Amino acid sequence: MTRLEALLWSIALPGFGQLLNKKHIKGILFIVLEFLINMGANFNEGIRLSFLGETRQSLEVMNMQWLMFYPCLYFFAIWDAVKEAETGASRFTFIPFVSCAYFVTVGIMYSSVTTINGVFIGPIWLPMLSVIPGLVVGLIVKKLLEVYIHKKK
Repeated sequence: MTRLEALLWSIALPGFGQLLNKKHIKGILFIVLEFLINMGANFNEGIRLSFLGETRQSLEVMNMQWLMFYPCLYFFAIWDAVKEAETGASRFTFIPFVSCAYFVTVGIMYSSVTTINGVFIGPIWLPMLSVIPGLVVGLIVKKLLEVYIHKKK
């Protein structure tokens, strides 16, 4: 399996990349955890309402305490699937995934009070938008570490 294949299937549902990598126990564990957190957070209903433009209502139906677990599980499962599918990867491949998990978690924390141009973004869109700076910061830090380690050699 290719790295891109593992990445895309893991984005679709945490655990799928592990199943494709033939890491069945780990894959099933990630899928079970995904369902547990998803149901505890009422995440699917929050997503549905957000996509319909009902961002305030999505905040009301979601359990933020459960939702706070989601970014770390999600990005760890994606990283794990990519790592297992990749050979000869940089030892810093994990950094963009960790950075995204941090930024998305902060996005969740601020999602109940953040508006952009007077528009309430909500607990789905703000965390999703937080992936962008998380990825940028993570890629920059990864590159800086790779350059630093290369210079040390």
